[in-house]
Amino acid sequence: MQNAKLLNYLHLHFIVFIWGFTAVLGALISIEAIPLVWYRMLIASLLIFGWVVYKKTPLKFPKKTLAGFLIAGAIIAAHWLTFFGAIKVSNVSITLAVLSTGAFFTSILEPIYYKRKVIWYEVAFGVLVIAGLCIIFNVEGDYFWGIVMALTSAFLSALFSVINGKFAVKYDASVISFYELGFGMLCITVYLLFSGSFTAEFFKLQMSDWVYLAILASACTAYAFIASVHVMKWISPYTVMLTINMEPVYGIILALLILGDSENMSPQFYYGAALIVMTVVANGIIKNKTQRKKRRLGNS
Repeated sequence: MQNAKLLNYLHLHFIVFIWGFTAVLGALISIEAIPLVWYRMLIASLLIFGWVVYKKTPLKFPKKTLAGFLIAGAIIAAHWLTFFGAIKVSNVSITLAVLSTGAFFTSILEPIYYKRKVIWYEVAFGVLVIAGLCIIFNVEGDYFWGIVMALTSAFLSALFSVINGKFAVKYDASVISFYELGFGMLCITVYLLFSGSFTAEFFKLQMSDWVYLAILASACTAYAFIASVHVMKWISPYTVMLTINMEPVYGIILALLILGDSENMSPQFYYGAALIVMTVVANGIIKNKTQRKKRRLGNS
């Protein structure tokens, strides 16, 4: 049992490492954000559909549930569009550092969506996150639009997580992912059709782009999602949460190693990024201790 937990913990770190590599792939792929996300969602949804068929998982749902998947799919598509858009107009380090504010946005959205009270320490941590952002804004003003797009992406990511939380409790994760990715791709398809963007050039990609897209859609999307669900059967949510917070750290290190000088930032940037990441981790630690205390009181 202990060996199984250790192997799954190492597996989780590998998954988070892959997620960190997603941003680097976004920088390496030469096409713009909209076609990039369209191809990613198309290939990933087809791969997950193959997995669902293999597992013989039912795909029938009420229309109301499918409508919910459609909304969530549109949100995750918008999240990825702004995420890769931020990388294209700034760089990986800026995007990942600012994306860490997703936990702050979640702390605001959760009380509204689930109708619970605002927790005081989440507000305090929110102030620290804003302080970290101010440091980044002050020293990296040239990346203004990249920061704005990354902030938008973080908000959409938080909104998606809050909405998707209710689906995850009721339905199979791979089926949810198939519908949401498929609907998200369809939303982008409608935009591309009306804007007249589906031209011959749209489907002419460099060989390197096809290779990077294949890795992005298979390893970083389809595999990572299904594998992350599997390891959660062995590892506590608290450990999962702390490990996932390493994503921007892994991503920034990978960007520095692979992309080189374009990712070198001022020391003040790293101070601001570290403040945001440490705040997110501290929030998770306190939240976990509070939940454990509530469970002990409930069992006594």
